[in-house]
Amino acid sequence: MSEPPYAESGPESGPEPGPEPESAEETSGALSPREQGVLALERRGWASAGAKERAVREELRLAPVRYYQLLNALLDDPRALAHDPVTVNRLRRVRDARREER
Repeated sequence: MSEPPYAESGPESGPEPGPEPESAEETSGALSPREQGVLALERRGWASAGAKERAVREELRLAPVRYYQLLNALLDDPRALAHDPVTVNRLRRVRDARREER
């Protein structure tokens, strides 16, 4: 069985790579398959945080910390808003409410 096109290679326990260079998808306005996978995972309902973390590792092959870094960057990306406005706007509201609590 082959890995999904958005899977990261390398050990999950090592240091996280820096910002990725611009890809053809970024310049053309389309989200990468990995970015679409992050938004698709967020659309689902989760019974527990453990189930979500397991899905992040198994389906996206990402460490949870990297997943949330990518997700947070996507929330500020206009391409993500155009791709899935309901999910992005819901997550922005949650993020803003948590920031106000601090």
